Amino acid sequence: MTKTSIATGVGLALAAGALSSAVLAGENRIDRIRPDAPELAAFGTFPIGVQTLEFTNPGQHDILNTTDADQPLYDRDLTVEVWYPAAAETQPGGSYQAILRDGKTEVTLHGRAARDASPADGKTFPLVVISHGYPGNRYLMSHLGENLATKGYVTVSIDHRDSTYSDKAAFGSTLLNRPIDQKFVIDQMQALDGPLGAIINTDQTGVIGYSMGGYGALIFAGAGVTEASTQYSWGTPAGLLARHQAGSESHSDLVDPRVKAVIAIGPWGMNTGFWDETGLAGIKKPLMMMAGSVDDVSVYPAMRKIFEGMTSTERHLLTFDAANHNAAAPMPAPIESWAPVDNLDFIPFEHYADAVWDTNRMNNIAQHFATVFMDLHLKSDADMAAYLDLVPVAAEGVIAVDDAGVEQPEHSHWKGFAPRTGQGLRFETLPKGQ
Repeated sequence: MTKTSIATGVGLALAAGALSSAVLAGENRIDRIRPDAPELAAFGTFPIGVQTLEFTNPGQHDILNTTDADQPLYDRDLTVEVWYPAAAETQPGGSYQAILRDGKTEVTLHGRAARDASPADGKTFPLVVISHGYPGNRYLMSHLGENLATKGYVTVSIDHRDSTYSDKAAFGSTLLNRPIDQKFVIDQMQALDGPLGAIINTDQTGVIGYSMGGYGALIFAGAGVTEASTQYSWGTPAGLLARHQAGSESHSDLVDPRVKAVIAIGPWGMNTGFWDETGLAGIKKPLMMMAGSVDDVSVYPAMRKIFEGMTSTERHLLTFDAANHNAAAPMPAPIESWAPVDNLDFIPFEHYADAVWDTNRMNNIAQHFATVFMDLHLKSDADMAAYLDLVPVAAEGVIAVDDAGVEQPEHSHWKGFAPRTGQGLRFETLPKGQ
C-alpha cells in the first residue's frame, strides 16, 4: 500500500469516526432561532403542547388498485400531528420519533412542545393546516408548526397516505388526494370535542403547503386543473382527476370558505401543464408563494407564471436567490441524514438541505413571513401589512433614520430585518386584477 492510499484510508476512517461521534452527540433541534433572524421569526409567548391523532376518511378512491374497468373505494387513514397553545403551567420541551427520507431510519427530533399537555382554555385560536411534499411526512415542517403554535395558532400537519417516506406509492394518489386530505382534516379538527376541540376556530383557517402540498393548496384555494392534466398516462388513472378540473361542480364544492389565507412553498404543477389562466384565476383567497430562484423541480419560471396568473386576488412572491427546491420549507437535515444509505442513489441530506442557503436561516425567514401573513388574514392584525410593504429587492433597501432612530421619508429597508440581513431576498406583490 502506498503512503497516499494509507493517508486516504486514514482520512476516510477519521471522517467516518467523526460522523459517528456527531450522530451520537448531536441533537436534531427544530426550534433554533438564529441571532440574525428577522423580527417575527421569534417564538411567541404561549407554551405549547402536541398530540398525535388518527383520522379516517371513508369511501375514497383506492388509486393504487384503480383501473379503467374498476374504481374500488377504501377507507383512507391519515395520521396528523397537532400543536396548540397549552396551559400556562406547561413546561417546554419534548421530542419526536421521525422517519428519514430513506423510509426506514428512525431519528429523534427535539423541540419545544410538551406531549399531550393540557390545552389553554378561555379562548379559541385560528387553525393552520400544514401539508408536506412527495415524499415527506408530518415532521418535515414541524419547526413551522411549533413556531406558529407559540403565537396563538392550532397547527395540524398531515401524513398524506401513499406520499410519506414509509409508504410512497403511485403519484396519481397524491395528485387526487392532496386537496381532499386538506379539507377533510379541517372537517375533523372542527368536529373534535374535549379540551383540544374547544380551542380551535376553524372559521379562521390557513393552509401552508410545500411542493405537492403547495399543488394541493392551490387546487383547494380555487385553481382548477386543466382537462389535459386529467388524462396524463402517468397521472391519476381512469380520469378521476377531473374531480378537480376547472369549471367542474366537484371542484367548486371543494373550495372552502373557512380558509382565509394560503401559503404555497415551491408549488409543483405549472411545469407540467396542470394550470392555465382560467384555472389560476379561480383563486380568490389571499395567497403568498415562497420559492428558490433556481428550483429545477417545480421550476422557478413556471412558478412565476402561477404568481402572475392568479389575477383574481392580491398575491405575494418571496424569492430566495440561488436556492433550489428545498427553499424555506424542510427542517434542518437530521445529522443521521448526512451518511449514505443503501436504498437511495443520493445521500438523504440532499432531500432537506440547499447547496447555497443555510436551512435554519431559510426556516427563520419563512417563520417571519408566515407569522405576518397569517396574523394579517386570520387575526385581522392590520399592523402586519407594513411587513409586506417592501421594495422588491431587499439589498436595494435604504436605511435612513435620524439620531433618535426615527425613520426618514427615504427609508426603505425591509421592516423586521436588521441591517445587512436581507441579502439574496426578493419580495413582489401583485394586486387583484393585475
